[in-house]
Amino acid sequence: MKGLSAKQQAILDFLRQFIRNKDYPPSIRDIQLGCKISSTSVVDYNLKALERLGYIRRDREVSRAIEMLDGTGRRPHTVPVPIVGTIAAGSPIPVFEPGTSYEEVVNATEEMTRGKENVYALRVKGTSMIDALVNDGDIVIMEKTNSAEDGEMIAAWLKDEEETTLKRLYTEGDRIRLQPANETMKPIYTRPENLEIQGRVLTTISHHN
Repeated sequence: MKGLSAKQQAILDFLRQFIRNKDYPPSIRDIQLGCKISSTSVVDYNLKALERLGYIRRDREVSRAIEMLDGTGRRPHTVPVPIVGTIAAGSPIPVFEPGTSYEEVVNATEEMTRGKENVYALRVKGTSMIDALVNDGDIVIMEKTNSAEDGEMIAAWLKDEEETTLKRLYTEGDRIRLQPANETMKPIYTRPENLEIQGRVLTTISHHN
């Protein structure tokens, strides 16, 4: 982003992730520890710079009062994303139909949806991606697509096994590796024709406060 130092960019990224995960802003001390900054005065100096540049707004009377802005001094625009169901091994994910009315929605910023049109959300069941900071009960924002790049996290439907799973995709010659992010779990190997990609993960919203 224009005009930001590496430290300011790191603080901004930390703020976004912290607020997304916990639903409240971090303290100065949280930022100092999270970004490995030498002192709270250095954090304060950089927060003042971010405020001056229009990326955050602070209320100095209230602890932790940091509001994220879009870089022009405005609140980021949010869009409602429908939660269409749960992704869990052993059952297909519900089919997302654009234009359908869904009871549950999650408000996501345009940064989270990356400006994509066919976007939906799923609740995660299981712990196969915990090392990628995707925990049981979290919500993943998905782009509806049937293709993905190596290394991307996808909702994979295995036709023969009739199972759906959230894994990272890797193509290895004439086979596909679906890699969990959990060192206690083994990867799944399958044939390309047995795999149907039902969407790719854009971002995760943690349910843990």
